[in-house]
Amino acid sequence: MNWTLSETRLLRSLRTPDEIQSFLDDDVDYNRELRGATCRSPRLVMRDRTAQCMEGAMFAAAALSFHGHPPLILDFEAERDWDHVVAVYKLNGAWGAIGKSNYSGLGGRAPVYRTLRELAMTYFEHYFNRRRERTMRKYSRPVNLERFDHLGWRTSPEPVWAIPEHLAKVSHHDLLTRRQERNLTPVTRRMYTAGKIGLAS
Repeated sequence: MNWTLSETRLLRSLRTPDEIQSFLDDDVDYNRELRGATCRSPRLVMRDRTAQCMEGAMFAAAALSFHGHPPLILDFEAERDWDHVVAVYKLNGAWGAIGKSNYSGLGGRAPVYRTLRELAMTYFEHYFNRRRERTMRKYSRPVNLERFDHLGWRTSPEPVWAIPEHLAKVSHHDLLTRRQERNLTPVTRRMYTAGKIGLAS
């Protein structure tokens, strides 16, 4: 990859998924631009130190691939809410995730889940809109971003819209039955308040 010296130093310092997650949590602000208005490459995330979930997932995938993991991302579909995207990886046969979110419960997950469905379900209770509705409905198959290497997605100076456009087309798996959806209740006020800690306006 055509990483600069400073980018290489940063990526080399993020040796583990936990260190990548900590970088996104502590050193990268949530991108407050109009949601969906940007889709910046990992290079620009490192330069500007700001990212929304798609940008954070792409950065995490690039950082994981720097250390030998395949650059995989996973999309969560929602009703009456925005989709959420995380980078996923396998460690010792178990799935984990790295994510950037405006809600405190939608970040990373430890690599302890046997299946992607198990991993996806850990986001369900934390995935809600401002009306306190539980909104997560589906998760995608993992997408390997190497398929976009010809676009230079890691270092592109231009938005990489091809990636979210592809995510909208890939197959997704249902998490709930229709009966389960009908029986959903709002999240508690305590859960809602906890999820909004640190919310960017």
